[in-house]
Amino acid sequence: MGQLIAKLMRIFGSQEHKVIIVGLDNAGKTTILYQLKVSDGPYSDLTGFSQLPQFQCGSQSRSNAAIWKLSSIASLWVSGMVLRRPSSLGLTNEVVHTCSTIGSNVEEIVLQKTHFLMWDLGGQETLRSTWDTYYSNAEFVILVIDSSDRNRLLTTREELYKMLAHEALQDASVLIFANKQDVKDSMTTAEISQVLTLNAIKDHPWHIQGCCALTGEGLPAGLQWMKSQATTK
Repeated sequence: MGQLIAKLMRIFGSQEHKVIIVGLDNAGKTTILYQLKVSDGPYSDLTGFSQLPQFQCGSQSRSNAAIWKLSSIASLWVSGMVLRRPSSLGLTNEVVHTCSTIGSNVEEIVLQKTHFLMWDLGGQETLRSTWDTYYSNAEFVILVIDSSDRNRLLTTREELYKMLAHEALQDASVLIFANKQDVKDSMTTAEISQVLTLNAIKDHPWHIQGCCALTGEGLPAGLQWMKSQATTK
């Protein structure tokens, strides 16, 4: 009976898939979350973000951070950047000051009747030990990587395999966003895949996708991959 209900929920698009978004600090996790949230609003054509207004950087800092989001949510804390909310949204050109994520942010993203409940987790070293408290019932892991941060890629690999070894994530699918592809001398997806030894992952479906969180480039393709995986769960 339970399986029948689950199938009916999938058919009518009411099943919600839990997603955790992880990665080291300043990788761009929260920026990605709210780019996806923007696409879930009035600009919901996920065949590409060509119709999305671009978010303008009001700071010379290149560390990724959260962008302004359409729906209000408690305790939005993201990493050191100033972004401008563009006037093309029909709102004032307001400067938003941000700081590092402490705890978590959560948003529901809907893609063609597939619902994803996304938890964005703080990536500072002191917070990574708390990630496992969010693993229960998670169907997807989104790992966000700063493609320009070569020095910490091995740390990312260590965190990835620690997660995959956790019993609560044994059935989870893994999407790797290789963020900041727009930065000069950033690593390609092939380089990152090799360092992370992704081909050694046999027990989890995985996909690596290059992207730029600030413009949204590459994000629709990653989300479409998740949707295709959700239909098989």
